[in-house]
Amino acid sequence: MARGWESKAVEAQQAEASEKGSVPHRHLSAADAARLRAVEGLRLSRQRILQQLAASQDPRHRKMLEGALADLEQKIRGLDGDASAHPRSAEGEQR
Repeated sequence: MARGWESKAVEAQQAEASEKGSVPHRHLSAADAARLRAVEGLRLSRQRILQQLAASQDPRHRKMLEGALADLEQKIRGLDGDASAHPRSAEGEQR
């Protein structure tokens, strides 16, 4: 019985690998990959701040979070602006 279960698990892993292999990969330069990682990190930070802002009651804490949010949005716009300067690296990027 264990062999049957194991072979099904292997079969599922192989099917998953073949599905992943059929998706074409974009080749990014090191700078483009670093920029994409930075933008994604900033977007995650922005999401966390939005969640904290929704839960915050203290006006001073809200003001601090709003300032941090504005700073993150400015940084994201700056990095997204770099992407428009390099149109090849921005094609196919999903939001």
